[in-house]
Amino acid sequence: MVEPMLVAEGVRKSYGSVEVLSGISLVVMPGQVTCLVGPSGSGKSTFLRCVNHLESIDGGRLAVNGQLVGYREEKGRLHELKEREACRNRASVGMVFQNFNLFQHMSALENIIEAPQRVLKLSKEEAINSARELLAMVGLSTRGDSFPSQLSGGQQQRVAIARALAMKPKLILFDEATSALDPELVGEVLSAMRALAASGMSMVVVTHEMGFAREAADEMVFMDAGMVVERGSPDQVLDNPQQARTKAFLTKVR
Repeated sequence: MVEPMLVAEGVRKSYGSVEVLSGISLVVMPGQVTCLVGPSGSGKSTFLRCVNHLESIDGGRLAVNGQLVGYREEKGRLHELKEREACRNRASVGMVFQNFNLFQHMSALENIIEAPQRVLKLSKEEAINSARELLAMVGLSTRGDSFPSQLSGGQQQRVAIARALAMKPKLILFDEATSALDPELVGEVLSAMRALAASGMSMVVVTHEMGFAREAADEMVFMDAGMVVERGSPDQVLDNPQQARTKAFLTKVR
């Protein structure tokens, strides 16, 4: 049997007295693209941050490629890893954020090679060769020496995608990767994401781009109030939603 790439079982997360995730369970198979949709505040971004252990969880468990994320298990109990161990653990999960998070004092190429040299211990030559291939893949082969201030928002986000891929992740997470972009720049980032999906990369994508979700997703998951309300193929969820909350949301975003 093929082992799932991501398994979330009853994941809970609270900030003070506010429960943001109320028992999220989700399975993503290798090569699968899962799109998370729903209103602001429904817990989508928090869930991604928990998958990457940028946030600890208060209940349940998360595993990527068969390995617990951010925790080890002893005698049936979970114990959070120390930060250094968690960073190594996190290396198998890439993440692309809303706001690029590029180092402004580094060129596009330097942004991409930094982590592979430090974490994967690649030589500078290996890291540069890989970075150039990735820049070509996202359509930026001539912009390796450009600094973020010299790039458009769409170009910066494509550099961020290349940077995430440079770590050779098993799974890549996209947190509203186009929401900070001007409308005319959205298409170029979605194109890079479509190409990545077509290559067989396992992806979990928080998005408000329903057209992208319909085209690229294997499964669409509608979340609201920290819970999974409905899931299914994009055509099922978009064209024939079963839950009233899903229907109400879709009437507002179409």
